[in-house]
Amino acid sequence: METPLYSWKFLTRIFQTVFSRNDFRVIFVLRGLRILKREMRISYGIIFLVVCSWSLTGCTAAKNYQAENLPAHLQAPRNENAQTLDLTKLATATTTQDLIGSGDVIEVSISAGLSATDTATFPVRVSENGTALLPIVGTVSLKEMDLEEAEAVISGACIEKGLYKSPHVTVTMKRPKVHIITVLGAVEEPATYELRAGQSDVLQAIVAAGGLSEDAGVFVQVRHPGYRNQASEPQDLIASLESGSDIQQVGQETIVQPIGHQTVRIDLASAATQKPESLRLPDGGIVMVERRDPKPIHVLGLVKKPDRYEFPVAEDLRLLDAIALASGTNNPLADKVYIIRNTPESEEPTLIEASIKKAKRNGRADLRLAPGDIVSIEQTPTTSVYEAVRLIGFGVSGRAF
Repeated sequence: METPLYSWKFLTRIFQTVFSRNDFRVIFVLRGLRILKREMRISYGIIFLVVCSWSLTGCTAAKNYQAENLPAHLQAPRNENAQTLDLTKLATATTTQDLIGSGDVIEVSISAGLSATDTATFPVRVSENGTALLPIVGTVSLKEMDLEEAEAVISGACIEKGLYKSPHVTVTMKRPKVHIITVLGAVEEPATYELRAGQSDVLQAIVAAGGLSEDAGVFVQVRHPGYRNQASEPQDLIASLESGSDIQQVGQETIVQPIGHQTVRIDLASAATQKPESLRLPDGGIVMVERRDPKPIHVLGLVKKPDRYEFPVAEDLRLLDAIALASGTNNPLADKVYIIRNTPESEEPTLIEASIKKAKRNGRADLRLAPGDIVSIEQTPTTSVYEAVRLIGFGVSGRAF
C-alpha cells in the first residue's frame, strides 16, 4: 500500500505550485503522469522525485536575465546595412575641381601684346596660405579662385606696380596638388589613388575605389601618416625659365620629418558626429573598410534542424527568426529558451532567458540576437511529459494546447 505522502492529490498540489493553478499544462502533465503510472507501472514515489528534480532545475544556477528586461549594455546592436547609409556626411571637400588650391602648380603667361617675343611664361606653386609669388610682380592671393579670376588679379597687380599698361595674362593649371591615398578592404576596387588635395577625404577615397562592396561593414579605419613640417631659412632659388631670362623666383624649402602615424576608427552610421579633421586624408593616408564577417549562431534543443547558421550581413536577426531558420520547434509545447551570449565586458558568458510565447506577443521579448549567440530551446516538465506520452503511443487532444 502506497504512502499517502505520494498520493495523487499531493502531486496535483506540487504541479499547481510549479505552474499557475489555471495553466492548461497542469491538466496535460497530470494526464500524462496518470498514463505513465498505469502503462509503465511507475510508483507515485518515483514520479514525485522526478517532479522535484524538474521544479528545482536552475535554482542553483547563476543569475540569468529576462529577454524583455535586458540591460542596455547586454543588448545586441542594430545590424546596419552600410550600402544604405548616407555617405555624403563624410564629405569635407574644401576645393572644387576648377578652383586653385594650396600646393597647386599653375602656369602664368604675361604679355604686353606688342610682339610674339615679349611674353613671359613661368610656373608658380601656390603656397599653403593660398598666395603665389610671381617673378617681378610679387605676391598675389589666388586662394579658391577659378582661372579667370586669377588672371584678373594678376593683371591688376601688374598695372598697379606700373609694369604693364594693359597686360594680357593667361593662367592654366599645370599640375594640381594631389594626395596619394591607399584604399583597402571591403571596396569594389582596392588600390592606390590620386586625389586632389582639397578633396582628399574618406568619401572621395571610397568613391574612387568604386564604392562599398556587399560585405562592407559600417566601420572604417583611417590611418594618418602624421608628418611634422619644419620650414628652413628662406633661400633664393633661381629658376631659369627661358634662355636669356633674368627673372628670379624666390621660394622656401620644407623639411618633412615623420613622427609616427595615427589610426582613427569611423562609424559610418554616425558619420555626422565625426570631427571633420578625422575625415580628411593627408598625403600617404590609408583607408581600410572593414569587412563584415559575423560569427554564426547555433540553434540547439527542441528544434527540427539543430545546427549552426550563418548570421546575416546587413539584417537584424531575432529570436523567432533563429527558430524559423531551424525549421521551427519539434515539440508544440516548447516555450522556454536560453540565449548564451559572450560580451567583451565579461569573461563569463551571459545567460538570457526568453519565452517563445512572449516573443510572439511582445516585440521586446523577441530578442535581437548578436553574432556568436547560442540559442537553446529548453526541455521542461511539460515538453518531457508530452514526449513520453507520444512515445507510448497515446494521442492528446489539440484542445489541450
